[in-house]
Amino acid sequence: MRLSAPIYQLKRRAKLMARDKKIALYEALNRIAREEGFAAWSLLSSQVALNSPSKAVLSRLTNGDMLLLGARPGHGKTLLGLELLLEAAREGRKAVFFTLEYTEKETRERIRSLEGDVNGIGDRLEIVTSDEICADYIMRRLSGSPRGTVAVIDYLQVLDQQRTKPALLDQMFALRDFARKTGIALVFISQIDRSFDPESKPVPDIRDIRLPNPVDLTFFTKACFLHSGEAQLQDMA
Repeated sequence: MRLSAPIYQLKRRAKLMARDKKIALYEALNRIAREEGFAAWSLLSSQVALNSPSKAVLSRLTNGDMLLLGARPGHGKTLLGLELLLEAAREGRKAVFFTLEYTEKETRERIRSLEGDVNGIGDRLEIVTSDEICADYIMRRLSGSPRGTVAVIDYLQVLDQQRTKPALLDQMFALRDFARKTGIALVFISQIDRSFDPESKPVPDIRDIRLPNPVDLTFFTKACFLHSGEAQLQDMA
């Protein structure tokens, strides 16, 4: 299957169509799907789910891993983070999403719209939206969780945004030790610097991580970078 554009761009096109033509979003999505050769958006999205990198990423995650998930805005890093949690939940693992960006309602809506979310799997995800999210808060919420739990943190660069929270470097020290001790896999969604040039390389790499505050990137055991529908997963340790 080869779409004319990555699915996130098709969704954006549908939203613009819905607004411009004053039609429901589901009708705009179906029109886009028909343009791509599918009878309905649900069929298109189901096919995309079969090709999602989330299964491959989860299969590479080991207990205690620290995964960096980086992309420019609109290139699917949050989507992949949620898909990763859905895959973990399907395997019967505890899955937790910590976000300082979205409300629980917004997150639930995104989960319901994801390809392959059937049988209420998304309801098993724990969504945490507290403004208190930081290393100490995350460790308290995950305390007692079984080994193999997967937690996604949205996102790295805002963990120390409030001046009352410890420096990002200190938080990462604590979270690395916590992951190693508990066997919980931690996934950090990350911003990519605007200087990234897709004409020079197809996807970003560790050198493109936006770091307004210092942090040792060797804390991460794996990294996954996305751009325009491409994904690259690599071992860091």
